Amino acid sequence: QVQLVESGGGLVQAGGSLALSCAASGRTFSSYGMGWFRQAPGKEREFVAVISGSGGNTYYRDSVKGRFTISRDNAKNAVYLRMNSLKPEETALYFCAADIDGGIYPRSRRTEYDYWGQGTQVTVSS
Repeated sequence: QVQLVESGGGLVQAGGSLALSCAASGRTFSSYGMGWFRQAPGKEREFVAVISGSGGNTYYRDSVKGRFTISRDNAKNAVYLRMNSLKPEETALYFCAADIDGGIYPRSRRTEYDYWGQGTQVTVSS
């Protein structure tokens, strides 16, 4: 069983930045692909970014490329999402998720993820 706890959400003005963190339990954290997803009210949960177990491979949805950065610290069992130049339409509940089989080739489909956190709210005001 893997437990994930997100933190770092909050209220920010458009163009501002936030840094999200996700703390994970489990002794094999470095073997998991770790992803960030988001869900706005009335919309489906969507992929944001993913990182491989070693941290060597990352993948982003097109709309966040160049603005968001995913990283991880396996010694601390943590994954991070740095978000710059935030837009109001990116207001959502942000989740981190663990993909047990995605450690080498990170994946972006939410159905491939095995464990989810409770989410942290990000609100971007215009």
